Amino acid sequence: MDDPRDLRRTYDRIAGHFAATREYAWPEVEAFVRDCSRGGVGLDLGCGNGRHAELLAGRVDRVIGADLSRALLEEARERGFRIELLQADAAALPLRSSCVDVGIYVATLHHLPDRRSRVESLDELARVLAPGGRALVSAWSTVHDRFESEGAEEGFDTTVDWTLPGGETVPRFYHVYAPAEFEADLETSALSTVSFELSSGNCYATVRPEQ
Repeated sequence: MDDPRDLRRTYDRIAGHFAATREYAWPEVEAFVRDCSRGGVGLDLGCGNGRHAELLAGRVDRVIGADLSRALLEEARERGFRIELLQADAAALPLRSSCVDVGIYVATLHHLPDRRSRVESLDELARVLAPGGRALVSAWSTVHDRFESEGAEEGFDTTVDWTLPGGETVPRFYHVYAPAEFEADLETSALSTVSFELSSGNCYATVRPEQ
């Protein structure tokens, strides 16, 4: 059986079906992008099929969509968006420091397999953000409807199955964040939190690099 913590293999297997179910941008991301300054470089970290990178393309001059899954990047390429695609690990980005003005890092942090890699990815986001740059970070939270029965007040690791046409299930690793834990990981990293909210069962934070 495949290891659900092997994010690249998992999403390469489900990329086509997954991408077909991800057509629309999240309203929280739309609101963040709408409030960003125009121009500069945008980064969609964990871009998947590129639906949120498309939003950035209407706001900034250049967009980089980065994802660990080559198959998901191919899905983004086929959509024909005006974005540059990069296969990359969120905890080790092949980008120069201070090159990104606007970042989106949504629905990806919770897939990283341990706290060290999650904080390292937040540090990498801080490194590539320009002075004055901003990013939106999100992760699944224990307040999500899916986890109400868990009664969990602390974050925990779990797997959530993706069901492919034909009935095959592919387990995906998640670290489900308690809100206070999410805020603590941001505080531990080289990011500063500008604002924080819970919305639709997710933790969202607007962040900037530490001064």
